[in-house]
Amino acid sequence: MYWILITCQVAIALGLLNVWLLRSSKATPYRGAAAATLREEFAAYGLPVWFMWLIGVLKVSLSLVLIVGLWQQSLTAPAAIALSILMLGAIVMHMKVGDPMQRYLPATAVMIMCVAVAIGQ
Repeated sequence: MYWILITCQVAIALGLLNVWLLRSSKATPYRGAAAATLREEFAAYGLPVWFMWLIGVLKVSLSLVLIVGLWQQSLTAPAAIALSILMLGAIVMHMKVGDPMQRYLPATAVMIMCVAVAIGQ
């Protein structure tokens, strides 16, 4: 069980870092409302640009905390809980714009992994 939680912790962190640092300006099949970039996605949700930057800073920071949490375990559960709340927000935004479930399946999977990591600590 321990290695499954560690794998989830690393997958969450690397996945979010990939989305926010490497793929933020690239189209994916999971962007809300068929947006091509994160900026367009947040606009489709009716959210301002500053909010996109806030969420980005939070997700990148919390992802880095999850990585540090591999050595400093007391940081892991709070970071995972905070990320699960952010993922719930992402799911709600996808629902708000009427996206099909396949578009918010990654956010749902990340949220479930975050809850598992938080509980497993």
